[in-house]
Amino acid sequence: MFEIRPYRRRRNEISYNPFREMEDFERRFFGEPFESFFRSGDIAEFKTDITDEGDSYVLEADLPGFDKKDIHLDLFDNTLTVNAERHSEHEEKDKKEKYVRVERSYGKYSRQFDVSAVDTENIKAKYENGVLRLTMPKKQEACPESKHLEIE
Repeated sequence: MFEIRPYRRRRNEISYNPFREMEDFERRFFGEPFESFFRSGDIAEFKTDITDEGDSYVLEADLPGFDKKDIHLDLFDNTLTVNAERHSEHEEKDKKEKYVRVERSYGKYSRQFDVSAVDTENIKAKYENGVLRLTMPKKQEACPESKHLEIE
């Protein structure tokens, strides 16, 4: 998106600027309540770090506020999918009337990772203090065999 520079008032010019009015309207309407929806994936994704530990990869994903039972790890066709779902407490009718402000996000979160270089049979997962930690051992490279072939 392009940048709109502030309008500078000069002497002998009129003070009304319709573009400034539209910019102010857009900032008020979209800026605060819906700002997180327009940023790049802040709600639909969670942040991860992946480190190479030599014989394995370690993936750490920030998933604060989730119950362990709401985090699901699925492997299919060399793709690891991490799904997490957080349920809203204020959805119940009795509790809904008590809330004054609700800022925490609820919903489904998902990320996919290529695990073609990982020994998927030996992945270990641990969830502690809001951080999901996956230890993923690397696949052992098959050493090329040499054979002697007989001539017929």
